[in-house]
Amino acid sequence: MKKRNLISYFLLGLNLLLLTSCGDKKQIAYYQNINQVAAQETANNFESKIQPDDLLMIVVSTPDPEASAPFNLEAISVPTAIGQTTQAQKQQQLYLVDANGVIQFPVLGEIKTGGQTKSEVINVIKSKLKKYINDAIVNMRIVNFKVTVQGEVVKPGSFTIASERITLPEALSLAGDLTIYGKRDNIILVREVNNKKTFNRIDITKADFINSPYYYLSQNDLLYVEPNKAKSNTSTGFTQNGPIWIAIASLISSVVLSIFIINKN
Repeated sequence: MKKRNLISYFLLGLNLLLLTSCGDKKQIAYYQNINQVAAQETANNFESKIQPDDLLMIVVSTPDPEASAPFNLEAISVPTAIGQTTQAQKQQQLYLVDANGVIQFPVLGEIKTGGQTKSEVINVIKSKLKKYINDAIVNMRIVNFKVTVQGEVVKPGSFTIASERITLPEALSLAGDLTIYGKRDNIILVREVNNKKTFNRIDITKADFINSPYYYLSQNDLLYVEPNKAKSNTSTGFTQNGPIWIAIASLISSVVLSIFIINKN
């Protein structure tokens, strides 16, 4: 009888070990209260604001190319190697936003861009152009728009975004998503606002962040995924090699159970 009780306790301990090793779903699953969160239409109108050191490509065009020519930077020739021949390719010059958030625009002079959205800057340029030309079309792009993802993700790094519009989940996906050791309820977002760094904590296990100011990322945003306790305690050896220990525990449990059944019969 004592032998059977001992085996039962042993099996119970192994089962508890397996259960605790698998992790809590509440700490891993994303958007757990998605059915309780209503998306806001205003989120679709998000536009990132321009910052110092941004590189802007601004092109002014009119039905008469000669009329708009004075308001465009001259294209420069860039050597391009094709096979054994080096050719020149025209490349549009860019506007560098200075530390005060200002660019120097041909004919129009200084234009404040820092802290403004792309739409706001385009409207200012169009307004100033009316003094010289009519029906001007202004196209603008932030060519060095990027976000950085660090910490417990599969592929940390900086990512250039061609569309100038990216969500937090999309940025995490570019980095290969979080590892099993990443803290999903406490992601740090470092963002520059009015020349000051802000630090914000985001819980992606709850869908509420979809309607927050941090769902869409801004230029030069930095995401940092902290390691959870399991990763911090890797010095014990069990957590880091969890799958191996789970397999061993399962094997031992099966062997002991088989012996118990044989002895019982």
